[in-house]
Amino acid sequence: MVAVIKTGHSVQSIFWYNENKVKQGAAECIGEGNYPLAAQELTAAMKLNRLLHQNALNGNVKRNSVHISLNFHPSENYSKEKLMKIADAYMEKIGFGEQPYLVYRHDDAGHPHIHLVSIKVREDGSRIDMQNIGRNQSEKARKEIEKQFNLVRAEGRKSQEALVKPVAVSKVSYGRTESKKAMGGVLQSVLLSYKYSSLAELNAVLQLYNIKADRGREDSRIFKSGGLVYRILDKGGKAVGVPIKASDFSIKPTLAFLEGRFALNNAEKAFEKKRIRNAVDTAFLHKDMDMERLAALLGKEGIHAVLRKSDAGQLYGITYVDHVARCVLNGSDLGKRYSAKGMLERCGQGAAASDSGAAGTVLKKEHKEQRDAAFEEIPKGNSEGISASGLEGLFRPERQADYVPAGLKRRRRKGKRKGHSDLR
Repeated sequence: MVAVIKTGHSVQSIFWYNENKVKQGAAECIGEGNYPLAAQELTAAMKLNRLLHQNALNGNVKRNSVHISLNFHPSENYSKEKLMKIADAYMEKIGFGEQPYLVYRHDDAGHPHIHLVSIKVREDGSRIDMQNIGRNQSEKARKEIEKQFNLVRAEGRKSQEALVKPVAVSKVSYGRTESKKAMGGVLQSVLLSYKYSSLAELNAVLQLYNIKADRGREDSRIFKSGGLVYRILDKGGKAVGVPIKASDFSIKPTLAFLEGRFALNNAEKAFEKKRIRNAVDTAFLHKDMDMERLAALLGKEGIHAVLRKSDAGQLYGITYVDHVARCVLNGSDLGKRYSAKGMLERCGQGAAASDSGAAGTVLKKEHKEQRDAAFEEIPKGNSEGISASGLEGLFRPERQADYVPAGLKRRRRKGKRKGHSDLR
């Protein structure tokens, strides 16, 4: 058994992550701990409010949510009753036996696993210290539970990550296999396993399997109606064959489905940035680094660097696909040093990065689109929205005059000193 523990700022995010899995048919809430009713008798609001109300007892705890996954060997297909006993024993051993928690069994990977959702605030408002909990309490609990329930031991394996890999899928080759079936297998694995927050980030993963999610041109009927199709790509990245509508696949990966994933994944991805940054920085410890060598070194760490180039061969964008954490991030999301321009400068190709040719044009267009998208997200009131100049006016600091009431400005009258008149 392998235990993975993560903490976060929002219990709502991890709760709805698991509840959305249930709605998609990829998970089931199999039990609970320290709730007044059984899991099957609880509504979504009742489940979440129990966690929120206890968290509210201590507003000083910022990272107050806990998300744990217990991963088992592919040969271990246990009943819900046994999984609940394992979950209860684990939570008790790591000090969460008295905390409210929910248990979800997930069926979206190549190995059996359960997710536990809980909080760090106790019933009396105190905070549970989780410093080194993975190395100490969790590791001890794992070994004891493996013996107690006769589980396959994780010890002695080359890497615990070997237990948490997604279902193995292969590239789709047009004409060799039945297109819809081959694409469906890839979509089932990627869409429910990876964290992506835009169509471009999703396509960075899908193109590794020769698939692209396509909305069509902005003036096309499919784009205007909010439709989405999936296409097979050839070796050159060009679409081949007949596109398949999203609604024709069993998991219904429509645009509405993806937009729900975008919002959910955007909050979850914040915890995965550090690993990619560390991998990139470690790679640059080598001398004479270039983009090809960088991509090769990142590949050894399970990170695929997707380089976006113009027709002239100029690099204008980079996306990192972390196959270990199953997370997709644009270079600009990690910081300037990890963007395409930053990478070229660190490789000693600063001149190429600042070239005003085709790459520069594409990069400027990309920045403009990001800026416009940011302003589109501004909530609108009764008017038609707030313009950029309006925002600047709202946030411009006003000069505060040193105003003092006139009554306070009057000079204090000097009183006669005692004995002053006698000295005249």
